[in-house]
Amino acid sequence: MLEIYAGEMALRKIHQDGFSPAIFSAFLGASGGPKWFTLLGLDKYIFGEFFNGRQQPLNVIGSSAGAFRAACFAQHDPVAAIERLAKNYSETVYSDDKKPQAEEITTKAFELLEVLFGDTGADEIINNPVFKAHFIVAKCNGLVASENKFKQTLGLTHSFIRNAISRPLLNRQYERYIFQHKHSDLVIVDPDNIPTTAVAFSPQNIKDALLASGSIPVVMQGIKDITDCPPGMYRDGGIIDYHFDFKIQNEGLILYPHFSSTLKAGWFDKNLSRKVRLEHYDKTVLLCPSAEFIDSLPYHKIPDRTDFIEMKPAQRIQYWQQVFVESEKLAQHFKHFYQTQNISSIKSIKQLIT
Repeated sequence: MLEIYAGEMALRKIHQDGFSPAIFSAFLGASGGPKWFTLLGLDKYIFGEFFNGRQQPLNVIGSSAGAFRAACFAQHDPVAAIERLAKNYSETVYSDDKKPQAEEITTKAFELLEVLFGDTGADEIINNPVFKAHFIVAKCNGLVASENKFKQTLGLTHSFIRNAISRPLLNRQYERYIFQHKHSDLVIVDPDNIPTTAVAFSPQNIKDALLASGSIPVVMQGIKDITDCPPGMYRDGGIIDYHFDFKIQNEGLILYPHFSSTLKAGWFDKNLSRKVRLEHYDKTVLLCPSAEFIDSLPYHKIPDRTDFIEMKPAQRIQYWQQVFVESEKLAQHFKHFYQTQNISSIKSIKQLIT
């Protein structure tokens, strides 16, 4: 049901010290919209049991849907928060199923955010001394900053071309902003030289930062002029950090539950053969559903955003809720792996990247 991969340094650490919560100092959550529904069971087990009672800090890093998950994990009751997110996201219905407008999608996303935070969630995230959330956001420059769909699409076309030539060329159009806990010790090294700025969470910026991290270009409105940041347009963090291709300088290992064994650096890499850098996953433990698990799901696939268009709301909601149920199998598999210390079942991450 669940496949587990690890980088070379991670494998050495696990063979030396065993597999335990203590070996990890960072957690990654990728972009991908409702694809993360396959990870709901894992999310609940990892933050409800595996990391429960943890005292040492854990940097929880996410872009887009991964940032929304990070916002759940840094609340006092992470399981209740992730369940609120899953329920309300999965039950979202638009007035026009086939072609919802950006304004309505943005409004619904803000309503979802309010449910996720509740009355105290923002304060809990800002002040959590252990689970330190990080939301990755892309500041857009030039045509991609425009809310005019024609100009924005033209800018995105330029991005596709630039990225196909060389990923570092994206730094003419995008900057990476990481909104984070005020006492975060996260350090990343990006050989693609995309400008990166860290901004401390505040009550005035945390909601806009999270909404911006999930603001899909063209599909949603961007977020303008976030507090404590330079004026400008801020959009989906997955534009530049879809599945991540940078080095995290933390001492410990990185736990990365992912909905796929395919890793792509940024949004514009989805249809390219370009691989992420193997050295960036040297300390990573990747958890992902097997092909057999995915084939066992309704329609033999994991959820994605096209389900909003291709399915009637009742059909889509039923399908997604069934995926929630099935996702518990991945959690049980991971729990069994941890309890039995079945380290020999871990595969080298080289199989996926080289």
